[in-house]
Amino acid sequence: MGNTNNTQGVTNIRLIKWLTYMMFLMFAMTTDAVGVIIPEVMKTFDLSMTAAGLLHYGPMTAIALAGIFLGFLADKLGRKKTIILGLLLFVINSYLFIIGNAFAFFLTLMVISGAAIGIFKTGALALIGDITSSTKEHTSTMNAVEGFFGVGAIIGPFIVSYFLTQGVDWKWLYVVAASLCVVLILIAVKVKYPETMKKSEEPINVKRSLAMVKDPYAFGFSMGAFLYVSVEAAIYVWMPTLIQGYDGSLLFIATYALPIFFILRAGGRFLGAWMMSRFNWAVVLSLFSFAILICFLGSMLFGIEATVFLLPLSGLFMSVIYPTINSKGISCFPKSSHGAVAGVILFFTAAGAAIGPLAMGAISDAFGSDAKYGFMLATVFAVMLFAGTIYNLIVDPTKKRLQELDKSEYDILEN
Repeated sequence: MGNTNNTQGVTNIRLIKWLTYMMFLMFAMTTDAVGVIIPEVMKTFDLSMTAAGLLHYGPMTAIALAGIFLGFLADKLGRKKTIILGLLLFVINSYLFIIGNAFAFFLTLMVISGAAIGIFKTGALALIGDITSSTKEHTSTMNAVEGFFGVGAIIGPFIVSYFLTQGVDWKWLYVVAASLCVVLILIAVKVKYPETMKKSEEPINVKRSLAMVKDPYAFGFSMGAFLYVSVEAAIYVWMPTLIQGYDGSLLFIATYALPIFFILRAGGRFLGAWMMSRFNWAVVLSLFSFAILICFLGSMLFGIEATVFLLPLSGLFMSVIYPTINSKGISCFPKSSHGAVAGVILFFTAAGAAIGPLAMGAISDAFGSDAKYGFMLATVFAVMLFAGTIYNLIVDPTKKRLQELDKSEYDILEN
């Protein structure tokens, strides 16, 4: 009987991991397809870039606010209930896309979609701690999860582009995502999730989440996430603008620069899952952040030919940064607090995705709408990110805390 229960537990863990992978793939299909959707919306509703850009900034803001104000739900209600709640909201909201045809209506739905993503993503991030047996496995699993996110980021724009060539409206992407989400909910309802016991009588609420921002570990890793996402968003928001009109010898790379970036980022994350289970995470983080900095500096110093090659290449080095920052930040806290800290890091992540490109656009506009100046700001972000990883490598502030939590927290699968 004991062996049967153990086998069932292993099966549940594997199924839960695949459910988590599919959740990240599914929501990436919608969030990372916005860059393809915005030109269609601009054309349909005769909007400016600033107005149409709300389709990106709106959901990112909603994800940020849901992370900081609703992240505690994963600790209070439990991972399973929180994930299903977020997925249900996402499904209902996504199906509503087919009944409307106004920009304000679409923007409202995208904002609600962002809130739903914020809810189930914090639940999923907290769950990863429950289904891994060490902080090292946590980081490896997080890289695999973000690898599937990277695959979704490729699939979503492809589906929209295909729909448009067939005369199908872009909003049917949300119907596809919602239908996939229904399947995930049905499976999630049936699966038994591991239980994470609350270890104190401290109230689990918004106030607790907000107080967590003051914790040096939560704040440090959150700022790392903010800087990284600001650098990454520079690529998928403004790189096409920076290299538009290029007609040199690397025209093929320039034409497919964004898909190349996404493919390298996704592939690199699966490679990162392997690397993080075998090498020192602080060393890998420092080396890869340095490589990102070289790509950005090279693109600024050596002209458009270097830019066309180096900026897409940076996706390979960006691959492991965010999942590792996210994983180590969450792993610095007891499992009973994983929902709250995941929400805090998610807040800074989404804030970086919104504020970084916005600041780059403003600086570019101030210098005659030249995207090169915005990328100078992104290069500064890359310098700051590299400096942070070097500090982490030399000082190693998390070593003791991670070792203690490895011994006291990551024993759920063995018991």
